[in-house]
Amino acid sequence: MENILLIGGNSGIGLESLKDLTAKGKNVFVAARKKPQIDAEFSFIEWDVEQGKFDSSFLPDNLAGLIYFPGTINLKPFNRISKEDFLKEFQINFFGAVEVIQAALPMLKKNGNSSVVLFSTVAVKMGMPFHAGIASAKGALEGLCKSLAAEYSPTIRFNAIAPSLTNTPLAAKLLSSPEKIEASQKRHPLNKIGEPQDLAAMATFLVSTESSFVTGQIFTMDGGMSSVKLI
Repeated sequence: MENILLIGGNSGIGLESLKDLTAKGKNVFVAARKKPQIDAEFSFIEWDVEQGKFDSSFLPDNLAGLIYFPGTINLKPFNRISKEDFLKEFQINFFGAVEVIQAALPMLKKNGNSSVVLFSTVAVKMGMPFHAGIASAKGALEGLCKSLAAEYSPTIRFNAIAPSLTNTPLAAKLLSSPEKIEASQKRHPLNKIGEPQDLAAMATFLVSTESSFVTGQIFTMDGGMSSVKLI
């Protein structure tokens, strides 16, 4: 049975991925701030990416996959972003991923055909106002993804998913009224926003052997926002 580590998995895309992976019979290990509430068996450790060193001692000695979900949506004008704001963005989105990947490397290497999936944002590819903090941190993450894909091929595959606004608890403030939801939908050529299940399906595909010929890629999932213009 394949062992998969999820960092964050108690809500949104992480929770949907956990449901999908356990339904497929994977042996799932979750590190998150709160234990996910689902009717399935999985191993859990409480961990906050902003506090303390990641403890990998609860993991088996062989990992087939790792998905890193933590992210932020802290939109501010550039002249109001402090150094502390930038550091927080990088800690959650970039340094946390670095720490977890380094801790899990021996287990991922031992598998010999493992996969790491990271989450970026469409704001790296497509400039957006007030996204300087998150776009900078996720841009670093995309660079890390491609660099590690080269460094660890063919033993470990590294890919990232770059979504636009998705209907998750993290985005609740931006989708807090029917008017806000409609405005967000209209910014997408498909006239809808992403759902957690959409992103989870891609994440579980990339962490599986079905994507064994894919590495070093950034998959933009944005309803066409960054590449399609309707006229």
